[in-house]
Formats: sequence, structure tokens, C-alpha cells
Amino acid sequence: MPQETTPRSAAPWILSAAAAAFAIGVATSPDTIKNIFFDIQDVLTGLPPQVQSIPPSTFAALPAVPPENIANITTLFIPPGSTLESLKERPFHVYHPDFLKILGRSPTLTLIADAGTDPLFHEAVVWYPPTDEVFIAQSAGPPSAGTGLKKSSMISKISLIEAMAVSNERNAIGKVQVHTVPTEPPVINPNGGTNYNGAILFTGEGMGPDVPPTLFIANPREPYNTSILVNNYFGRQFNSLNDVSVNYRNKHIYFTDTVYGYLQDFRPKPGLPNQVYRLDPATGAVTVVADEFVRCNGITFSQDGRYAYVTDTGASKAFYGFDNTGASTIYRYTVARDGTFEHRKMFAYAAVGFVDGVHCDSKGNVYAGVGDGIHVWNPSGTLLGKIFLGEASANFQFAGDGRMVIGAETHLYYATLAAKGAPIS
Repeated sequence: MPQETTPRSAAPWILSAAAAAFAIGVATSPDTIKNIFFDIQDVLTGLPPQVQSIPPSTFAALPAVPPENIANITTLFIPPGSTLESLKERPFHVYHPDFLKILGRSPTLTLIADAGTDPLFHEAVVWYPPTDEVFIAQSAGPPSAGTGLKKSSMISKISLIEAMAVSNERNAIGKVQVHTVPTEPPVINPNGGTNYNGAILFTGEGMGPDVPPTLFIANPREPYNTSILVNNYFGRQFNSLNDVSVNYRNKHIYFTDTVYGYLQDFRPKPGLPNQVYRLDPATGAVTVVADEFVRCNGITFSQDGRYAYVTDTGASKAFYGFDNTGASTIYRYTVARDGTFEHRKMFAYAAVGFVDGVHCDSKGNVYAGVGDGIHVWNPSGTLLGKIFLGEASANFQFAGDGRMVIGAETHLYYATLAAKGAPIS
């Protein structure tokens, strides 16, 4: 099929959606019509410059569907009529009209840093409001970084003031400075991170058999002093602490433990199941709240604290390849009044790459880092759209209303949109 290099307009989606609605006899209430059709303003003036529509109807039935060795969980999906270049040129992809409300009138995406081959911008994207800075953790384990067993990965930070100043540019490499954060005592192989009572929590993956995985609390200001909150489960080492989040309602701390340190050759054989833990700050008690994962990874909560979202990256075996039949899945739990999890529900499966970091906005929409950027679902699990990078994002975070910082291993992006992040602790 010939591929177009010019961006789509909204019109084809409107026409196909209208035909489908009338063909199946949908009862079109005003709200239904609004969800099916783009606003008339979008029809007349077109979409914002960096936005394009990709109606699911355009790829529901393909003329040819390649086999697993050609199209699999590690490959990018290029919809008919698109090229990789056209997808990156207008990186905000609308799969459902409601995504336009999230994006607003003029969303932007700017590349603000390039670390070459060093995966400097991996996880723990945390915004610290008092200084308007964002902290990011380097990846532990990759040979290109030399981190994991012989050297700990490090934490960096950027200024949002500098990022905001270049938001009108697509490529602003060199205009936003990346500063190393020398925590003391050091956070060993940091991975996940979140705000907590004016400080930052970091999960450390550990190093070898003698440095256990640890949950640290760090001062976001100099001298960046740290202390240990948890480093064991009744005397047993965790496997490789991954991500951490604080429930907005009960203020308890939840963190995931998985086996990626072992699968990246810097941690010994796992000694516990892949599980989600809860730390009660008032008592120091650690309890298990969820299991039955292949490899649990990211964790977050809805804006009201009622739901927990946990990602499972079971499809990724790190140094040992991938499994197309493994999980790249977000599970949703109801948070009970006592802080435990119940009513596990399969929320969404990301078909591109491995669903990793996960966050919510103030309306309960769910965002996750996957193999081609950021995917966004509504609270019912409908894919609304993508922030398409053309490369994987392990983590990201809202940095105040309408601002987002996205880590993509060796690249760091700054995005503006209309959505607001869920409240932070």
C-alpha cells in the first residue's frame, strides 16, 4: 500500500465514525455525538500543529498481517498511510476524540537532552515543586552504562525553568543543563522515585549479594543526605526494588519488588516472589498487598486514591530476551479502607514494547511508558492516544499543571499539554 508522508486531517475520522454510528444504529444523544465527532472547530480549523488523528477503523482490517518474526512486542506499529517520520513529525496521536481534551489547543514536545549511548534518563522521574526541578535515575545494568555490579547508577536533575524556555522548539539539546545529584550516603542503583512529605523516596535495586535492595528517603536539596526506610522483609533481602508510590488517601507507601537485578546480572538469585509491598509509616510495618505477577514493575494511584495501578513487564526478560506471550499489562486494584488491595482487574495491555512506569492525571486517566512513548487510557481502559517518541520510555511524570518530563533512556523530553497530574504527596 502506498504510504502518505503528509499528516492526516480530522475529516476522514469524522466521516468514518459517522458512517459507523449510523450503520449500527447508535442512539446519538448529545454526549454520544460529542464523543463520536470532533468539535466543529477542529473540522474548520484543523488539529494543532503537532497533533494527528489515527482512527482505529483505519487499521482494524489490514490487507496483510505479518507473522511473529516480523511484527512482535519489540517492533513499532506503523499504521497504514503513515511512516515513522510522519508519526514523529506530529507526535500527539489521537485514537479517540477525548484525547483532544487532554492535549488542549497547542501541545508541544521538545527533545531537551541527549546522553549518547548512556541510559541516563531511565526512571524515577520526580518533580520537586519548591525548586521546580525534576530528578531522573540512570539505568542500572546496561553494559553501555557500566552500572549495576561494579558501579552504581546515578541520579540527575534538570531545571523546569530552562525546559519551559525552549518549549517552542522541537530540538533544544544543550539548552537544558543536566546536573548530577551526589546523594550521601549514596542511593545504590536507584530506580523508582516519588514525592513524600517534602522529600523524595527512591527505590535502590541493590548490588551483588551484600548490598540489599533498599527504600531510601532523600533530601532534594544540598547536601542531598539520605536515610534508609526499609531494606528487608523480616530479615530476608528483597529481590530488586523497582518502583514506589504514595497513596494520596491513606498516605501509606507502596513499592514493587521484582527480579530485574538478577536478569541484568547484578543481583543474586531471587529469594522472594515478585510482589507489591505496603509500608505503614506510622508503625514501620511492611506487608504484602499483591502477588501473582510475572514481573511487577510500575505502581501508581488514581487521583482520589481509590484505585491502584500496577504494571507487569513479564514479556521482558532483560538480558535474556523477550516473551511475546508474557505480560505487558496494567492491572487495577481497589484500595480497601485498611490499605490492602482487592478486586484485581486486567485494565490494559500495551501491544508495543513493555509497559513500565505508570501515572494518573487529575481526571483519572492512566498514562504509561511503553515501547514507542507514552500511551494514555481513560478510566475504562480505552486507549485515547499516544505521545509518540518512536522509542521506548521507561518512565515520565507530570511536573505541575500542563507540563510533563519524559525519560527515554538516552533521550529526555519536555511536553506541554492541557492535563494536570494527580495530586502528589
